[in-house]
Amino acid sequence: MRTATRALRALPRGALALIYSPTCAGCGAATADPGALCPACWSGLRLIEEPLCRRYGTPFAVDLGVGALLSPRAIADPPVFERARAVALYDDVARRLVHRLKYEDRLDLAGPMARMMAASGRELIAEAACVVPVPLHRWRLWRRRFNQAALLARPLAAGAGLPFEPWALARIRATRSQVGLTRAGRAENLSGAFRVPAAEAHRIAGRRVLLVDDVTTTGATGNAAARALLRGGAAAVDLLTFALVGDPAG
Repeated sequence: MRTATRALRALPRGALALIYSPTCAGCGAATADPGALCPACWSGLRLIEEPLCRRYGTPFAVDLGVGALLSPRAIADPPVFERARAVALYDDVARRLVHRLKYEDRLDLAGPMARMMAASGRELIAEAACVVPVPLHRWRLWRRRFNQAALLARPLAAGAGLPFEPWALARIRATRSQVGLTRAGRAENLSGAFRVPAAEAHRIAGRRVLLVDDVTTTGATGNAAARALLRGGAAAVDLLTFALVGDPAG
């Protein structure tokens, strides 16, 4: 079985298309192009659009006018990173896409998802000097065999012509799962989990870093990673993810 799978992966993309017709990345229905979404899944993707909080990237529930740039949370609890953006709210279609990439070995979804991230994060990408994925701890990477954040960051960096720096940030402490933890618990769980290796510090020194991950939940991971990057010499850090957990801000 593994031999057959390796043989299929070695075939050119055009040859594979003759064997397997393209299917929707969200539900598996037939589509015209590989990695595309069918009309039903596309309409079910809750895309994040203006107006939104300039710091957290959370969409406002209502348009509060031109002067409304920050959500109440951003004013009361500003993040370590300067700005965050995401493609869609983590609901239904977005959740399925992330789950398939992360847990079902659908590595082919990374390219289409990265292209959507590039469109949503074009403002951040235009000012970035390099792209750094949120790293996994070495034991979790060994178990999963790949880092989904790096799979998204690599084509995003290539498409923007930016340096891809997967070793500029290391996860030096294994943390427990964030599922079920409160916002404060998530922040405590990630305290001191990241570090810029001394040998890699020159890759981010004085540069605006675009930090990439699959999902933003409370922002604890982005904050912890951004804090480590800033301590390591980065000039500023922005965060770009595919999905954002949470309801629109008031």
